[in-house]
Formats: sequence, structure tokens, C-alpha cells
Amino acid sequence: MKLSTLISDGMVLQRGDKCYLWGSSEKNRQVSVTFLEETYLTYANEQGEWEITLLNLKPGGPYVMEIDDGKKHIIKDILIGDVWLLGGQSNMELPIRRTLDLYEEEVKEAENSSIRIFHVPQKYDFNGPVEELEGGSWKSVSAETILDFSAVGYFFAKELEAAQGIPIGLIQTAVGGTPAEAWINENSLLELEGYEQELRMNKDTGYVHNTITTETRQTNEWFKKLQSDDPGLQGTNWYEPDFDTQGWQIIRIPQMFQQNDLKKWVGSIWFRKEFTLTEESFRRLEEESKASDTPLLARLRLGTLVDSDDTYINGERIGSTGYKYPPRKYDFPFHLLRVGKNVIAVRLIVNYGGGGFVPDKKYLLQAGSLTVDLSGEWNFQYGGAAELLPTTTFFQYKPSGVYHGMLYPLRKYSILGAAFYQGESNTGKPENYEKLFRILIQDWRSLWKKEFPFLYVQLANYGDYKKECMDTGWAAIRDAQRKCLNVENTAMVVAIDTGEYNDLHPLNKKTIGFRLALCARKISYGEGIVSSGPLIDNKVITEDGIRLFFTETGRGLVSNKGALKNFYIAGEDKNFVPASAVIEAGDTLFVFSKEIKEPRYVRYAWEDCPEGINFYNREGLPASPFMI
Repeated sequence: MKLSTLISDGMVLQRGDKCYLWGSSEKNRQVSVTFLEETYLTYANEQGEWEITLLNLKPGGPYVMEIDDGKKHIIKDILIGDVWLLGGQSNMELPIRRTLDLYEEEVKEAENSSIRIFHVPQKYDFNGPVEELEGGSWKSVSAETILDFSAVGYFFAKELEAAQGIPIGLIQTAVGGTPAEAWINENSLLELEGYEQELRMNKDTGYVHNTITTETRQTNEWFKKLQSDDPGLQGTNWYEPDFDTQGWQIIRIPQMFQQNDLKKWVGSIWFRKEFTLTEESFRRLEEESKASDTPLLARLRLGTLVDSDDTYINGERIGSTGYKYPPRKYDFPFHLLRVGKNVIAVRLIVNYGGGGFVPDKKYLLQAGSLTVDLSGEWNFQYGGAAELLPTTTFFQYKPSGVYHGMLYPLRKYSILGAAFYQGESNTGKPENYEKLFRILIQDWRSLWKKEFPFLYVQLANYGDYKKECMDTGWAAIRDAQRKCLNVENTAMVVAIDTGEYNDLHPLNKKTIGFRLALCARKISYGEGIVSSGPLIDNKVITEDGIRLFFTETGRGLVSNKGALKNFYIAGEDKNFVPASAVIEAGDTLFVFSKEIKEPRYVRYAWEDCPEGINFYNREGLPASPFMI
């Protein structure tokens, strides 16, 4: 007997009329499933495959199931409730561990056996769909088990379980960096222009293997050469606390490098920061350590860095991060600190130029009651120069790969619906996104052979504040996502007020989870609630301006914190200028500008990162960006 890893201890079965179980045994072998005092019989076919449908399951548990093909298999701790699929890229994948700055105390209290989580192992395949998963297991939610699980998913499930009072199962199938086409059926993509050659090329396993082997070797050689060329690692090591930095330059940290030589530099750069620890402060740390049940750790926080780093305290390497996105939080035994002079050294590796210490992040050393601000003047010196880092082909991003490897194997497991957060990786080519996303929704539903609720998150705000209305990939993707709301049984979370201008992975995942749960409560559970912010519906052009009509206005439109911002108006030439916007009675706004005599178009929040979002309904949900 062989069962999918989904059919295992701790699983959540979808309540309702039909729930499928499947597996393999010897051909023509009788298989029985005994569950809730009912016994279901079937026979394996000539290929040894069998399938059974459980009927009329009601929420509850925990239960035990027995599957017998001559040898009994017992599955324990089964719940019956609602199962949700979590899909997308890094902002769906982002784990609770990365959000602890906001939610550490709440996570410590996370203990809920009514919420179960399943993490689909990452896998791609270009030669047809994979039938079964090669790993994964169900886990009950606890402070430990959710640390590496989707933060959006956890807060979504927490809200749903509290609102519905039934068990919730989450299946996470998300991969950072994946564009929409990675999650779409190959046959669907072949009907579009631009994918046939890449799909055909990636079927060549030799090509894929050779590409990975060659690029890995080139990358390793690049880092090895940089290591050998770096004067900071030859003879006297520049990370040693007593190294003399005479002749080094001074730079204010944090900053993205702006000087031409720094901005263009590729290779390693060394940074050093000295701070003084008084005898009194060190003695206090010793006392705090003795009073603690666990050894006292210090934490060095260096915001986020572009690109990778090796970091030292008083000559001891305390941490390293291989790429630019993760926050640098390096814990180390406090006794590495000293009374008197202490030295932090950072060997920063810049892959393609444009390196730096990302502003508006935390640059601190913390230990017990001690906090040392590390922003300000640092010393720096160039290390080894290098050519641009050789490019790497991420095959998990390629068309249909993870659809075959991480979605198709789930198709038989009964679910209530899907929640999806993706789009960042399509911002470079936004003109195709609306079509791709519509196909994606249909492909996913086709796999389960039902029009299940499909909830999704519109892209959050991210990037530099431009203070002007621009044609940007992020704005265009948001508008494509908004337009896809006319696909039946879908709902969209507007996230334009939850992002961070300097971080592709904003921490505020609780708000996203909460708003996804509102969407589910409305379209999946039939609650008569407002689940969305205002959505543009129509316009009427007048002599003086343009009157806009909205749906999802709830108890009315509101402006938080002063006059409405981020509105632009244009004539026939689509040369947009800032506009005034006034809320009228009911569900309308009037938008105008003295500069535009014959207005034709309006844009709202049409930027990568619009500043000062303040257009909401009275339920506290933000309006979606739009152009009309």
C-alpha cells in the first residue's frame, strides 16, 4: 500500500458532500476504508490505483481512519473542516520567522490544534506533471511549527478558525520569485505566443543539468577568485579588532551607495564600526545573564544589505547571508563583547553594482538592557574587485515547472478554495499579466474540476516615492489584478497601504491575512459583510472634471488624514497632472484640476509606491488603485 503524503496523520479532510482518498496497491486488490463507523470498499485497477469517495463529512475530530488492503494502515488525529490552498511567490511563502519583529509575542501564544499546516516540498518538472508528492507532512499549529510556514496563511487561518469555529487545513505551495507562467499548465501556455521555445528547451534534461552544473561552477569560481583577490583576507585580516584602519575612508551608514566609484563597484568592500562598552554596562550584562534561565545572547541587527555579507564582532565571525533580501539578525554569546573598545566588521559583497546598507532599517546591537545605535559614521575600504557575478538560471521560475511539480500532485485532495499572492515577478512585462492570471485561475480550477473560491492579493506598495504619475509595471499589474475581479467567485485584497518602500517583503502580513479572511467569509461562507475597499465602477465626464462611481463603498467613502491624495487627471493626450478629489454623497468622488480644461481620464495611486494612502471606506478598507 502506498498513500500520498497528504493522506497521513494530522490531516484535515474537506467537509461536505464528497471527499476523495486515493492510493496504490497490488492490482485488483480489494481496499477498504473504515472511517466514522462507515466502511467503504473498492478494488485497485490493473495499474494498482484505487480511489474512494467519502460522503457527507461534518466538521469535527480528531478521528482515526483504517485503510486495509490485506495489511492495515492506521491514520490518526484526523480533523474534518475546510482546506485552503496557499499559492504564489515570496510574499505568500514568507515565513512567520521573518515577521517576529511585529508578532513575536503573538507567535509565542500560537497553540491551536484546530489549525493544521502542510508545506509542499519545492519541485519542478518540465516533462509532464508529477503524480505524487515526494514529501511533506501535516503539523498542528504551535509556536515552533509555524516559524517556517506562511505568515499570510497562518493569520488567514487564525481569523477563519475563530470566525467559523471549525478546523482549518492549509496546504502551502508557493515559491519565491516565481512568475505566473510557472504555475500554469503547459498546454494553456502553448496557446499563447512566446512560450513554445522555452517549454521545448527545458524538456531537455541534459540541457537543464548542464546549465545548472556550468552556472554553479562559474559562481563558485567567482566567489573563490574574489576570496583570493581580497586584500582584507590576506596576511593581516581586516576583521581583526586591532587592525589599523588608518587611511580608510568614512561613510555614513545606512545608505545606498551614491558616489560613482562606490555605486559602480563590483566585488568586496569592508566596513568597520567601533563602539565602547563601559565596565558598568558589561557587569550589568553579566548580572542579567546569571538571572536568566537561558544563556544571554546579544543580537546584531544590520537592516538589509545589498548583496551578501560576512559579519564579525571582535574578530569572531557571527553571521553570513548569501543574498540581499533577508534581514540581518545575528545572535551571538554576549561574552564576545568586551569592556572598552569593540569592533564590528562587515565584508560586503556586491554582485552587480548598486550596493549598500538599505536605509530606514534597524542598525543596532542589542544585549539584555543594552542597546547601541550603529547608524552614523563607519570606516570603509575597497576589498577585491570583480567582474559582474555570472547569471544564474532559476529553473523553478520557468514556465509550467512548479505547476507540474507542486500543484498537479495535489489535485485529488479536496479543498474549499485557494488564496494566492503573486505578481511581483511579472512587473517587468505587465501587458500580458491579465491574460495569464485569468488562465491561471481557470487552470487551477480545472485541476480540481470545480469553480472553487479564488482569493488573491493585489500587489502592495513598494519602491522609491516618485511623487508623480508614471506608467509602471507595478501599477499595471495592480490594474490587471483589479480587472480580473469579473472572473466569477473571486475576491481581491487591496494591499496598497501595507507595503514598505524599501522592502520587497513587508512584514505586515497580519493585515493581509485578516483581509483574505474577510474575502473568504463573504464569498465562501456567505456572510453579509464588506470585504473589500472601494472599487472603481464608472465615470461621468463634466465640463469641470470627472465624477467617479464606486462599488464596495460600505457605509461610505472616507478620507483619512486630510484631503484625498494620489489622484491624477488627464485630457485626451493622457498627460496626467495632480488633481483634487472631493467625496460627494453616496458612492461618488469628483476629480478636477484647473490645468486640464477637457478632462478624459483619471488615475488613482498609479505608482510603484504611492505615498500617504488615505482613500478608504468607513469599514477601514483601502480603495484599489485604478485608471479609468
